[in-house]
Amino acid sequence: MIVGCNQSNSPTGLQVQSNDELYVITTLSILADMAKNVVGEYGKVEYIVPVGNNPEDYELIPSDIRRIDDADVLFVNGLGLEETIIESLGNVGRTQIAYVTDGVPTINLIGSSDPDPHAWLDVSLAKIYVENIYKIVAEIDPANSQHYSTNADAYISELNKLDSYIKDTLNSIPENNRVIVISENAMKYFGDAYGFHTEGIWELNSHEEGTPQQISRIIEIVNDRNLPAIFSETTLDPRYMEMISKETGVPIAGSLYTDALGYKGSEGDTYIKMMKYNTNLLVEGLR
Repeated sequence: MIVGCNQSNSPTGLQVQSNDELYVITTLSILADMAKNVVGEYGKVEYIVPVGNNPEDYELIPSDIRRIDDADVLFVNGLGLEETIIESLGNVGRTQIAYVTDGVPTINLIGSSDPDPHAWLDVSLAKIYVENIYKIVAEIDPANSQHYSTNADAYISELNKLDSYIKDTLNSIPENNRVIVISENAMKYFGDAYGFHTEGIWELNSHEEGTPQQISRIIEIVNDRNLPAIFSETTLDPRYMEMISKETGVPIAGSLYTDALGYKGSEGDTYIKMMKYNTNLLVEGLR
């Protein structure tokens, strides 16, 4: 049976399942990139949810379950994001589930006491993800713990530079334009960290409705704020945002990376690159 750990506890007493290299599985491509930066050459890291798919409603296929069963640890975001995946695991394997959001301060979904799961969009919180990943892999594979520590420290140093880059670059956007309008209201942590108000047609993709009332509310916000641009997302059908753009005459500046990295070779194929891309796109659209 897969050994679960709850959202507030880290796993203990873990060991690499075999004499082979450390094998890490993550739910999201974003988490895999973070884990790769910690594990480096001392293990293999893969992810489950394909780029372009929504993690909220992704259903495991048999090959996913086999990979999870073979892994030493499955890193999940938690905060309600991958409930379908976690519930699907059932009585399979012996792989530990570890939550990378342990210790992350959360922002609630609007109109709910449930947390918004998209905490990685605040770089200062992404550093907590990395620290959690390091603690777990060092415990599973203590022989290489110093290597993991060195890698994690180097990556966190890069994240500090990224955080400064985002803040400095976004300074050029006027206060009146600091509103991000997208389909899923996934940018709340980003907005809280970098000084933006965020709006979405719906709160989570698992709550997706796109009702006439929801569309009308967003149209009114875009018109009232006289915004220069709105945005779509790389993992979502753009038709709702295209409808809003048509009704308001406000262009879609481009697609933001929210729930997944970009395809290999794209401008968003690592966490750092996707965050820089988002930052530059927001400047292009809202300045």
